Amino acid sequence: MQTLRLAEQLIACRSVTPADAGCQELLANTLSAAGFAVERLDAGPPDARVANLWAVHGSGPAGPTLAFAGHTDVVPTGPLERWTSDPFVPSHRNGRLYGRGAADMKAAVAAMTLAACTFVRAQPMHPGRVALLITSDEEGPALHGTRHVVELLQARGESIDACLVGEPTSVDRLGDMVKNGRRGTLSGRLTVVGRQGHIAYPQLAANPLHLLAPALAELVTTRWDEGNAFFPPTSWQVSNVHAGTGALNVIPGELVLDFNFRFSTESTPEALQARVQAVLQRHGVPHHISWTLGGEPFLTPPGTLSAALVAAIQAECGLTPELSTTGGTSDGRFIARLAPQVMEFGVVNASIHQIDEWVDVDAIKPLVRIYRGALERFLA
Repeated sequence: MQTLRLAEQLIACRSVTPADAGCQELLANTLSAAGFAVERLDAGPPDARVANLWAVHGSGPAGPTLAFAGHTDVVPTGPLERWTSDPFVPSHRNGRLYGRGAADMKAAVAAMTLAACTFVRAQPMHPGRVALLITSDEEGPALHGTRHVVELLQARGESIDACLVGEPTSVDRLGDMVKNGRRGTLSGRLTVVGRQGHIAYPQLAANPLHLLAPALAELVTTRWDEGNAFFPPTSWQVSNVHAGTGALNVIPGELVLDFNFRFSTESTPEALQARVQAVLQRHGVPHHISWTLGGEPFLTPPGTLSAALVAAIQAECGLTPELSTTGGTSDGRFIARLAPQVMEFGVVNASIHQIDEWVDVDAIKPLVRIYRGALERFLA
């Protein structure tokens, strides 16, 4: 099976983010042979260059543009001795293909590439345009990958009507869940300023942990919003806390706390920032905060893309997928600035980022047929 072979070739590339390690050359060769116009839109510093590929087939005037999007970079392997087989040597056991990136998301990248190629060979004069946007900067900072390509396409006046991202969205079996949106992510680094001193003389010091405690209790119990029909309520979680010198008899002079919001369309970054500041000021916490907006929430309501994708899944898998906005962020947050419809669909996500990552071999052919079916229905 050509798709399985391509997936194995991609897994064999040691593309730990932001390295591409030759993945996109394989994809470019495959797409070019099918008649796609392929551009390399690499970006970033010389010592951490990000590989970006933009491929297009069709002229577009007679119909819409559907883009597939994916990433060739993978997360680090973790301890190699814990892997049953080399994470960059594709291996087969019990009907599964093992290797780093097998599920997240090299099988999907191979499937969307072959789906697009077989479609344009069968319908060389198809209406509209078929495109692929592939990056090697999704698992990392995501500064020079899809974000960069979207900004470049916007500057060139390019338009995308819809985008299907190959993230591993299925839960128990292929086709049981698709993502029609994602929550936004807003991180903060809070520095509480105290005064270091001897622990036996607290009257001469100001413990930043004690200064923060009442405000922290309020932040933990705050209900930020109620969510809506598509999104759960916004959540606030502490991820790191650092204070102290390591000595048992020293009151720390400073506390640094990292936190993150995963927020719905019911809240804005500006409103969340203001509410945090209000809590800290109300409790008199001497502090400063640096903020990082990782991505705005996006939502694709029912439309032509969801209809095409759901119908393709029903035809292939015999089930109707659940539409969901749960999980982490994806490059869909950048693509949503350019495309009014963005959805995500891929293989079962049970092993992503884990030791012995795998994908069911029997899911690869159906995934190709689903991607092609969605493409055919959308451009019809």
